[in-house]
Amino acid sequence: MTAVEKPIFSAEDFLAWEAAQTEKHEYIAGEVFAMAGASDAHVTVSGNVFAALRAHLRGGPCRTYIADMKLHVEAADAFFYPDVFVTCSAADAARPNFKREPVLIIEVLSKATAAFDRGGKFAHYRRLPSLQEYALIDGERIAVDVFRRDTGGHWVLYPYGPGELVELASVGLSLPIEAIYEDVRLDTGDASPASGG
Repeated sequence: MTAVEKPIFSAEDFLAWEAAQTEKHEYIAGEVFAMAGASDAHVTVSGNVFAALRAHLRGGPCRTYIADMKLHVEAADAFFYPDVFVTCSAADAARPNFKREPVLIIEVLSKATAAFDRGGKFAHYRRLPSLQEYALIDGERIAVDVFRRDTGGHWVLYPYGPGELVELASVGLSLPIEAIYEDVRLDTGDASPASGG
């Protein structure tokens, strides 16, 4: 993300301003950041995860969103665009332009965003009382880190690699890691084992 030349303004002003923009922007405590375009691998991984979650949750109270839906972290005075997230909240279902109560957030890492996704953004997301899991999918190798909130409120890391089932306990889904990387050519230039499936 890069800072936009724009005076600091309120969350309400941001929502009104961004509605008139042609590009997406994230907002953190008065500052606005333009969203960069994503790579083929990033878009494909996000699509694979969205499709699996959508199929798994169809017919129930939970909804899955991808890329273009804003997530409001009220405690951080911030709006983000997670790559994929799931909310099971009836209040969220009634909100047309942004959501507030995710149970699962997934970010696909890139060189430009990895440090923020693992650090500052995760710190903001942890302030969401509803959030049960935060998954980080590596864009350069087959690796997924799932951070899960335990009963004591601590965040525990569950790392997954090739040949393993990625467990998203918040939504009751276990997914082969290769399904996440299906048809993905990793940034290293190597096709994943699941390519062409």
